Amino acid sequence: MTQRPSERYSHPLAERYASAEMQKIFSPAHRYGTWRRLWLALAESQAELGLDIPDEALAQMRAGLDDIDFGKAAEYERRFRHDVMAHVHLFGDVAPAARGIIHLGATSAFIGDNTDLILHRDGLRLIRARLVRSLRALGTFARTYRELPTLGYTHFQPAQPTTVGKRATLWAQDLLLDLEEVEMRLERLRFRGVRGTTGTQASFLELMGGDHDKVDALDRAVGRRMGFRETYPVSGQTYPRKVDAQLAGTLAGIGTSVSRFGNDLRLLSHLREVEEPFEEEQIGSSAMPYKRNPMRAERMCALGRHVITLFQDPANTAATQWLERTLDDSANRRLSIPDQYLTLDGALVLLENVASDLRVHPAVVRKNLDVHLPFMATETILMQAVGRGGDRQELHERIRRHALAAAGRMKEGAEGDLVERIGADEAFGMTEEEVRTLVASESFIGRAPQQVDRFLAESLEPAIAPLLGEADRLLGSPEIRV
Repeated sequence: MTQRPSERYSHPLAERYASAEMQKIFSPAHRYGTWRRLWLALAESQAELGLDIPDEALAQMRAGLDDIDFGKAAEYERRFRHDVMAHVHLFGDVAPAARGIIHLGATSAFIGDNTDLILHRDGLRLIRARLVRSLRALGTFARTYRELPTLGYTHFQPAQPTTVGKRATLWAQDLLLDLEEVEMRLERLRFRGVRGTTGTQASFLELMGGDHDKVDALDRAVGRRMGFRETYPVSGQTYPRKVDAQLAGTLAGIGTSVSRFGNDLRLLSHLREVEEPFEEEQIGSSAMPYKRNPMRAERMCALGRHVITLFQDPANTAATQWLERTLDDSANRRLSIPDQYLTLDGALVLLENVASDLRVHPAVVRKNLDVHLPFMATETILMQAVGRGGDRQELHERIRRHALAAAGRMKEGAEGDLVERIGADEAFGMTEEEVRTLVASESFIGRAPQQVDRFLAESLEPAIAPLLGEADRLLGSPEIRV
């Protein structure tokens, strides 16, 4: 029975979350186009080293790199039950002069594994670009609000004040650490190369007439043509599955940073201090029209959690490989590797969108701070009163009683009156106005503004400046879909 499109499963990553740029990297056209480029690189390198590869074969291969009939590919795969051989025959159809030399000496892992390394590289570069743009947005936000005092929280309980901008540097620093790791992974990512069925290069040694130097030269030449400086020193049939686990760990680490930012924003949204963008006709709830739910932050958390969970697949795959290789990795990797990148991409699209348009409500920030600031200023008040001749122990006890009484009022719904209580207590020798002067929020934010300036100037900006041009070339405007 023929299914209508609406009756077939549609992947949410493609339909709702991942960008067009990331979907293109893991698309069939890019994957199988890369297969053909690998076959061409192999044939060109073999010809360069003296094998009888006709010029016409190479010319036809170059002309047919993207001439892929996916319907015919499916027919071949139904016949052969082998995806690589299906595409060997399909490439031979558009490059008939090369039919006899396509895949010469190679095994399926030459095509599949080297392609996966290339897709890892492409995916990491796109993730790096999204990190860079998100960091740029957070840096702008931190600079704008570097001096705006806000109530700090530990255990989500009121604590010493910080600034809105300083808090943003905490989110940015997590992402900056992620960027450093992505840079390291890209630097250390290597090519599998031409290794044969069990990694011994026996087939290529035969082709090269027993010349070991030529086999090494072939390995380097193919890698160079595909943009890699190095290959892994040894392999079985596949490149080390440990690599997939390492890269998944890097992506999961970014997922934790995204989720942390999303969770903080959800808390701040509840406090009504900082909120994510909310569009003119956006509906927060189907039942409660007044609601402005932090749906983007919540989605960031959901996607971040999925990326973290996906790390288990490549970790378990790497742990259960047998000897030179086993095929239980294949179906799992087809699912887990693209999903890691597509999921994280969707989360970072949201992060950049949110960070670029965070809505701060200074009056609410000030109100929430003012409620708790008198309690935090008690040590300063105590020191001032002692300096005016008061007894430290007696004043400490008086502050304790006043603070408990004021807190009790607040728990019953009344406003706190700690400043008024201290100002009216003759033992402190201060007027209410003098007490209020000591409670000024700017006196309690320490070096927060200076820390923002230093972090931006010495850490964030030098790290992203060399990468901004590439990031803007790779990415369009972030598109947010429901």
